Amino acid sequence: MSSHVITPGPYRATKLWNEVTRLFRAGMPLRKHRQNFRHYSSCFTASAAVDWLHQLLRSNSNFGPDVTRQQTVQLLKKFLKNHVIEDVKSRWGTEDLEDNNTLYRFPTTSPLKPIPSAPGSIKKRPSFRDKEGFFRFKSLKKHEKETQENVDPALTAGDKNQPTGEQQVQRRELTVEDEHEIWRDITVTHLQRILGVASLNEVLDQRSINPQNIIHNMTKVNKHGVVTLDDKTSDLPHWVLSAMKSLANWPKYDTAQPSYPGFERDVFKTVSDYFYSLPQPLLTYELYELFINVLGLLQPQCERIAIEALQLCTLLLPPASRRKLQLLMRMMSRISQNVDMPRLHPAIGTRTLMVHTFSGCVLGSAVECDLDELLATRLVSFLMDHQQSILSVPEYLLSAINDHIQYLRSVQVPIHCVSNVDDDDPVCAPVPIYTFCRQISGAEFEQQKLELSQKAMEELLEMLLTDQNLSEKDRRKKLKQFQKQYPDIYSRRFPSSDRENKPKIKPPLLNIKKTKAFSIRN
Repeated sequence: MSSHVITPGPYRATKLWNEVTRLFRAGMPLRKHRQNFRHYSSCFTASAAVDWLHQLLRSNSNFGPDVTRQQTVQLLKKFLKNHVIEDVKSRWGTEDLEDNNTLYRFPTTSPLKPIPSAPGSIKKRPSFRDKEGFFRFKSLKKHEKETQENVDPALTAGDKNQPTGEQQVQRRELTVEDEHEIWRDITVTHLQRILGVASLNEVLDQRSINPQNIIHNMTKVNKHGVVTLDDKTSDLPHWVLSAMKSLANWPKYDTAQPSYPGFERDVFKTVSDYFYSLPQPLLTYELYELFINVLGLLQPQCERIAIEALQLCTLLLPPASRRKLQLLMRMMSRISQNVDMPRLHPAIGTRTLMVHTFSGCVLGSAVECDLDELLATRLVSFLMDHQQSILSVPEYLLSAINDHIQYLRSVQVPIHCVSNVDDDDPVCAPVPIYTFCRQISGAEFEQQKLELSQKAMEELLEMLLTDQNLSEKDRRKKLKQFQKQYPDIYSRRFPSSDRENKPKIKPPLLNIKKTKAFSIRN
């Protein structure tokens, strides 16, 4: 019997169900039992199954040590309902299994769930918007070349002798929609590379990605890094926020608070009741499949990658949901580490109580999923332990987006016809920017998109190297930032063998934490 990590991809929850089912059927010890004066072979008791399966789940890297015995019982109930197991009288289809000596066995039929060949429920984003965005941000050189081909040579022959000051130059105008597309595309590209999937369409309906959420979550934060809201009506109610502060700072928050025994438990229940009253989990139903796939990265050797993936995923949340998640995780972390906090449950440790109380209101599916509880526990446990890093603004991404927007704004487009020429003249009228566009296939678009994104970054690097208005100190600083964010492009421009042209950049201090960044072209 061997287990393996279910990597990111479509239908990951179904694959995990089949994996647990396979391991359970292959490893659960079977023997002869006697019940009501009869002998039954190749069976097991419910308690023995709970013992064995609980140990399996705790040691399995897809679930982790936070799985409780009660959760294991719940999973076995779902096994009975889905005919993974049956009682010794061949009865199944209910969830009346208890942690006792009732006998069960495996049926002869296969309990594995079928996995569709393609994610039919996930629709691709319409390609016309992608192509429009692609042509809108074509590089300057390619645009000039193709524009020249559409202009009569006789009309441009005199331009060579025209004084430079008289040439008309028009800066590229970026609309609000253009900038929103840049924020969305760069974020999605980074996330796609971290997850290692060919396309996010496999795990996410990209129509649910709102670039305004990304912009708000990265730019409208307070000094503690918590999202601020423009619409205060969607914020936490004052009484909930007060209760959370009371628990997070126990017992120093409010000297006027009641002191009766069990007060802290009442406050905790008030907070948990509020979060379970929300219309949907904080990570939203639309992003459920995406977060389930990030769980595939929660391995000891991939901890840093998982943190970066969750950083990007949580940026896609509506600002109100992200703010609630930030405040909840901070409260949970503070309570778990507070040695002065009285026990909130007589039989469960404080940390375990935090994870299992709030996992259901953080992650959940719009339809019932068999492994929801186990997967939510795994994710919330990791979120709580790394909340400060995960729910902070990724500076490398913010810098990459701002640099790209600044570069596109700096591109200049020459106008080949003077302003006093009649625009109605079909010969001398300025050539529209998009007259050379043609319809292309989705595969061709994706290829050109990557090539031109890379080209844009290469041109940005050349601008940094040749800009006479930059001081050498600023130039070295910007080159150093570029090297961190786009190491592939930088290494091609300055190969190791070309040491005489490579700018001298001081190595970072050992006490400065490095942040991994990824090229937007992959």
